[in-house]
Amino acid sequence: MTTTIEAPRSPYARSPRKRGVNWEKWGWIYMRVSGVVLVVLIFGHLFVNLMVGEGVSALNFAFVAGKLTTPFWAVWDIIMLWLALIHGGNGMRTIVNDYATQRLTRGILKSAILAAVVILITLGTLVVFTFDPCPAGSPADLLPSFCSAI
Repeated sequence: MTTTIEAPRSPYARSPRKRGVNWEKWGWIYMRVSGVVLVVLIFGHLFVNLMVGEGVSALNFAFVAGKLTTPFWAVWDIIMLWLALIHGGNGMRTIVNDYATQRLTRGILKSAILAAVVILITLGTLVVFTFDPCPAGSPADLLPSFCSAI
């Protein structure tokens, strides 16, 4: 008795060609590597913010401003931001590929995911690198107490 297993249902057929980059394989590898790195980054972030020093009671504008002015923590936060957004976007892309059966719908959804990831990465990067808690020319009554009045 011979049993034949049918090919799994797929929203679109893949051509049998062997040339080119296998983006699905690299996406799969990225998800595993970025997941491990994100665990380290997130737990490091939580440990420093919640356990070191005065703990959660020290979290305020001054704490965040001090952290964002340090290049090490700015790079740490940027790496965490980029990895998390690309990781989440790739996961959403995989879900769209699995469940969107129409080619047009799949294209629209994946374009929306790409646009959201690019916009959020751009805005988050701008916030981290252009953050200034004491902008010049601001009224003294609106500045935080740690800014020296000029």
